[in-house]
Amino acid sequence: MKRQDIVFLDGAMGTKLWEKAENKVPVWRYNIENPAIVSEVTREYVEAGSEIVQANTFGANRYAVKTAGYAVGDVVEAGVRMAKEAAGSRAKVSLSVGPLPVLMEPYGDLTEEEAAEAFDEQIAPGVAAGADLIAFETFMDADMMRVAVEAAARHGLPILATMTFTEVGKTIMGHSVEYFVEAMEGLPVEAVGLNCSLGPEKAVPIIAQFGQYTDLPLILKPNAGRPITENGQSRVEYDIDTFVSDCLPALDYNVKYIGGCCGSNPDYIRALIRSIRG
Repeated sequence: MKRQDIVFLDGAMGTKLWEKAENKVPVWRYNIENPAIVSEVTREYVEAGSEIVQANTFGANRYAVKTAGYAVGDVVEAGVRMAKEAAGSRAKVSLSVGPLPVLMEPYGDLTEEEAAEAFDEQIAPGVAAGADLIAFETFMDADMMRVAVEAAARHGLPILATMTFTEVGKTIMGHSVEYFVEAMEGLPVEAVGLNCSLGPEKAVPIIAQFGQYTDLPLILKPNAGRPITENGQSRVEYDIDTFVSDCLPALDYNVKYIGGCCGSNPDYIRALIRSIRG
């Protein structure tokens, strides 16, 4: 992938919102309860140079939203609308969709049909609100990812799909890179890859595995570093320069989309862009 063809994503949304918010609640609630900080975070990423910014909709599914007394459609619509207003013409907006917080058969009681219905309930209002693409992130079950992508396919938007892996190249459900890629075969995904769980030093070898199984463009969205808690305070072990230098080897593979996950911020994205684009 030529450096000029790299598409820059944003960084962490949840950790940035928690930094700004006095009331620590599930971050999707800020779409309704504190929209100003959601818009502020998005603007900061746009100003840093992100070309795709995520709507604050990652966990806005029926299992979380309805139990808190909100409507999924209201939360998702607000998240996409605010992201589009903040992005203007400078960036595209992805509808961020995370895994459902219940296990699908055979690990749990959720059927594929029930999962598909829950995903569509989250996806449809985001598409109607004007999302430019759909980004499935932080999945651990490749079969749930398949159901999610199938639910999104009817809407006709580009789809990005990332799972979260351990250092040995498997999810905590035991699904490998190969299994993930096979689950995506025949589905309209624009790109696949990984996000979260690992800093770039450990994530890049996982990215290298993808090239053994697919010719699709790849996505790298690692954590800023491994979270460390000392004296009750959380920090990450990577500074920005280390994060950037450890991301650069990923460019030897078919990485098209690159950004950051937990612990990263607009300064990380700005430095990444400067290093890759000059």
